[in-house]
Amino acid sequence: MENYIVSARKYRPQTFESVVGQQALTQTLQNAIRQNHLAHAYLFCGPRGVGKTTCARIFAKTINCLNPQNGYDACNECESCKAFNEQRSFNIHELDAASNNSVEDIRSLIDQVRIPPQIGKYSVYIIDEVHMLSAGAFNALLKTLEEPPSYAIFILATTEKHKVLPTILSRCQVYDFNRITVPDTIAYLQSVAQKEGITVSEEALNVVAQKADGGMRDALSIFDQLVAFCGTNISYEQTISVLNVLNADYYFSLVDNSLAHNVAASLMLFNDVLNHGFDAGHFVTGFAQHLRDVLVSKDPQTLPLLETGEAMRQRYGEQAQRCHPIWLFQALDILNTCDINYRTARNKRLTVELALVKLCQLGVAQTVPTSQPSAAPQSNVAPQQAKPTVAPQPTQAAKPTVSAQPSPAPQPAAPQAAPSIPKMPSISLGLGIKKEAPSAAPQTIGAQSQTEEDQNRPFTVDQLRDAWVGLAATHKEEPRLKELIENYTPKLVDSVTAEIQMPNPWQMSEMRKALPGLMSQLRQTLHNNHLQLQLVQAEFSQEQMAFTAEEKYKLMAEQNPALTQLKERLDLQID
Repeated sequence: MENYIVSARKYRPQTFESVVGQQALTQTLQNAIRQNHLAHAYLFCGPRGVGKTTCARIFAKTINCLNPQNGYDACNECESCKAFNEQRSFNIHELDAASNNSVEDIRSLIDQVRIPPQIGKYSVYIIDEVHMLSAGAFNALLKTLEEPPSYAIFILATTEKHKVLPTILSRCQVYDFNRITVPDTIAYLQSVAQKEGITVSEEALNVVAQKADGGMRDALSIFDQLVAFCGTNISYEQTISVLNVLNADYYFSLVDNSLAHNVAASLMLFNDVLNHGFDAGHFVTGFAQHLRDVLVSKDPQTLPLLETGEAMRQRYGEQAQRCHPIWLFQALDILNTCDINYRTARNKRLTVELALVKLCQLGVAQTVPTSQPSAAPQSNVAPQQAKPTVAPQPTQAAKPTVSAQPSPAPQPAAPQAAPSIPKMPSISLGLGIKKEAPSAAPQTIGAQSQTEEDQNRPFTVDQLRDAWVGLAATHKEEPRLKELIENYTPKLVDSVTAEIQMPNPWQMSEMRKALPGLMSQLRQTLHNNHLQLQLVQAEFSQEQMAFTAEEKYKLMAEQNPALTQLKERLDLQID
């Protein structure tokens, strides 16, 4: 039975052209080989599984080829190429810095560098995960890395470039590898599946590419896992089941339910997600990512930011046509806030459900109140406002409130009042509550007095103090103002006047700048438009401080007269 070889090794690129997603970098290396402009040290850095070690091996094989093709491709026929393909080449040395990170390991490597190559022109030393070397090992490598023998070339590979010493970086040519895009990953997996005789849907490969997060090695490993489970026919449903990935249909349905303001359907979908064993936190981040993809699908300029297959692009495009950009912005803000609060919330499920309810309520405040003026003539104020436009006699204004059914006479008043509504649109105050704009109809004296009473409520000292303390929470992003609010509390002088005593002129200047806004907030909180805040310069008395030795002695002697007798008896001097 033939030994099984995983796809990541079986389909490892052997030439620069077969490297996926690094065209600019491989082209630079090919030009350097063709022009014979080879540096003595290279640093390949980038995410995992993007081809760093693979490119290092191809580079080492090509520069040692005895008969290069086109000036930059290995022939695979000379003795050097055959030795490399059979993994018996003595010109290419690989060192795992994760397990050989001591000074002694680097010293052994330096001793090995002194031996020239037997076949080929160069001895290439590939040090993988170089950021794992100790500080002493880095220092031991510095001199050799700066001035190696003419036949020695170092290729350092790392996933964490920031951990490499700057003295090492300055001695190397740095090549930054990119993440492999989702379309490139899908295309390469399709070629592998075709070679293996496996049928796989594009939606399934899209899930694999998203799960791999830019790493081709991870994508091939996941592909092998799917083949082991599904055989030669891989479907989208089997893929999400094996990889424990939430079906994208949930996200598409949630958006449709939110646009339709269907709270019940959204909550039941979320309950189904939890019943399938998915984490609610991952659900929130996945839903936010879905809305982000819908948002970038609305504009052709941002469409390249959508990393998905062609079939999914069409679905995103269709849903993007039904979503207004403002709705998407608000929805993303709600989910982002939910993601932040989820980690500290005690009732995590309620936090997510509340976010879903808010999504379903977006846009409700703009559509519901339009039919309320004509559909609800229940209050006494509405007939009183509409009646004077029809009958100028004040004695007939109370008739509609007495009869159970409106008389035929006031009926034409509705068409006359309707054109005035678009002129003064209602103002939304959030959470579905709307403050109607002032209409042309006069208000009654009772309504006016009630409004004045609501805006001029009396308040106590405790209510003022609680409202003032509550202002500190609204100014968390202004630490200086927050500190002033917490340190100085207004004192009530009369029923509507409060004063703040501040001893520091600079603090008083800072408070004076913020006083109008604070006064407005207090008026809204206490429902009193007559509230006034005054700043008063407080008297600041500072005791005389003792600085010199003589002053300190006098202060101590006043507190303890026996100290003077002790000084005279021992004939002590004050320094």
